[in-house]
This record gives sequence, C-alpha cells and structure tokens, in this order.
Amino acid sequence: MITREGRAKAAALRDRFEAAGAQVVEPPMLQSAELLLDLYGEDIRARAYVTSDALRGEQMLRPDFTVPVVQMHMAHGADPARYTYAGEVFRRQEDDPDRANEFLQVGFEVFDRSDPAVADAEVFALMAQAVAGLDLRAATGDIGILAAAVNGLRTTEARRAALLRHIWRPRRFRALLDRFAGRIPVPVSRKALLANAQPRLGSAPLIGMRSAAEIETRISALHADAAAKPISSGEMDLLDVLMNVRETVPFALSQLRDLTVDMPSISGAVEGLAARSDALVARGVDVDTLDFEASYGRTSMEYYDGFVFGFYAAGRADLPAVVSGGRYDALTRRLGGGAEIPAVGAVLRPGLMAELEKGA
Repeated sequence: MITREGRAKAAALRDRFEAAGAQVVEPPMLQSAELLLDLYGEDIRARAYVTSDALRGEQMLRPDFTVPVVQMHMAHGADPARYTYAGEVFRRQEDDPDRANEFLQVGFEVFDRSDPAVADAEVFALMAQAVAGLDLRAATGDIGILAAAVNGLRTTEARRAALLRHIWRPRRFRALLDRFAGRIPVPVSRKALLANAQPRLGSAPLIGMRSAAEIETRISALHADAAAKPISSGEMDLLDVLMNVRETVPFALSQLRDLTVDMPSISGAVEGLAARSDALVARGVDVDTLDFEASYGRTSMEYYDGFVFGFYAAGRADLPAVVSGGRYDALTRRLGGGAEIPAVGAVLRPGLMAELEKGA
C-alpha cells in the first residue's frame, strides 16, 4: 500500500537528487513488452503485469525505471548526464501475498565516461547519505570480477558464453560448471542423442517453431560440446575460492590480489575494485567496515555487470533491500544500437524508508 508518508518521502528524495545535479525525468508507466522480454526472457512474465494493444502490441506496467531511462538517454541524452525520478513500479506477487505488487521507487542514474570508479563512489555515497538516519547494513560486490574469471577459463567459447549468460542464476551456473568439469553425469536423453556420431533428422516429423537446419545446428553444437575437454580441477578450485570471498573491502581486495597470481584474467577487474575503494574513501565512506561479497547480486540484479550494492534493514530479513544499485555498462550497449556509455545508478524504496522511520 502506497501511503501519504511514502509519497512525501519520495518527493523529498527526488528533490535531494535534483539538488545534487540530476535532471528530473518521468518515463511512461507502460513499457514495450517486446523489449523487456528480449532483455530478460520469458521469465519476466511471472514478475510483470502484461496487457495488449491493437496498435502497440504487448505492453507491461513498468517493473522498474532503469530500462526506460537508459532508452531515453541513448536516444537523445547529453554526455555526461545525471537523472532522477520518482513513481510507481509494479511486480506480480503470486507466491507471497504479503509483498507489495505496487510500490514507489526513487532513483539516481549517472552516465559518465570520465572515471567509472569515481561515478560508482558518487552513487553509493549519495545513497548512504540518503538513508543515514536508518539502521541499515550495506553490502557490496562486483559481477565484473566473476565475469572476468569466466572469460579466462581454458574452455570453449560456447561454454564461456553459456556460463556468462547464467551468472545471475547461481544454481544453473553451478550446474553448468559441474557439467563442463565432468563432475556430474550426462543426462540420459543427451547421452542417447550423442550416441549417434553423425546426427541427422532424417524423416522425423518437425514439431514446434524450429526449422530442420536450426535443429541440426543445435545437435552439432551438442556434439562439439561433448568433445570439449573438461574444465580442470585447478580452475574449478580457483573459481570456488573466488566465489567464496566474503570480507570487508580491504581484506577482500587482499585475497583477490592473491588470486590474480593464478587467475590473471581478473587483474583488471580487481584493480577496478581498488580504484573504487580509493574513490569511496575520498567520498567519506568507511571502507574498513564495508562488506564485500564476490557472489553478491547474483540472484536479483540481472542487468548489472560490475559494481553492485544494497542497503538492508538490520534484523529485518523479511524486508527487501531498501536501496539497490550498480553498474550496467552492457545494458547501454544493448539499448544503444552499438553505442555505449559507462553507467551506474541506484533505486530506493521510500515506502520502506517511511515504515522504518515510523518503527524507529
């Protein structure tokens, strides 16, 4: 339920971010379902309200603001640019009736090529200041470090691409890793298919939307995958160590730098973390007590590809993040038709903030 206190908090936060140099924008409430389905796949239907229009096709009540803001900026935004917004977002709740399906969201987005670490620190520090009166715990991570580790694996390009596609789905990612390392048996259905050394459809009937050529290409890809050498146990052990790094920023940075000796592919991303740490210190953030988790953000931050962070109410595991944000450079490339710009942003839930203030 959206309350009067929540709306007042949302307006105050938007004014605060406007005073910090952001331009106020108001993206449409209805968004193209085609675009969102292309970005997230059919899974988003379970989380969004979908409607149809004879002229515009399928539409969705906006599940968040970031995608339409990126679209707007890539079409005709200045460079650099900062934006803020406030309004309703909508999420279907089929499993938990106590969670809101409509709530307020306020955001701050930065599009700036000059220094990504400084922009990361700007957004994080601004969010920390906005929630300073609340008893919240901050968590940070960096999806880019794990992505760099995957890109450095001595395996096929197809396997690296599959792992990168599922970084945000930890269980699927682990299952793929174990299969590519030969730690789990090949499914019976796939084993039967691979038993044929020269796959051909022959006279088998076609069922579904794929053409015969597409099906045979897929079968050939499965054979090529089966012939690939497994990921070595040494690389698997290093990945496990990396994904289990969970420390305050200085200690995490020390552990990750040690890992670069055997995982040189992550060196650039680790030094990016070091630069961000310095930029946070310059913004007055106490990084000595700031938590860093190498696997943080992999279950709910699907379009982020670098720095990720969130602020959570202490002792309230039942509540979602009060603030969540991160870097999404790849999203600007996806929506920019080949053009791209480094981008980072965050969203707050003013309704939750008002509720926590009232409880305090």
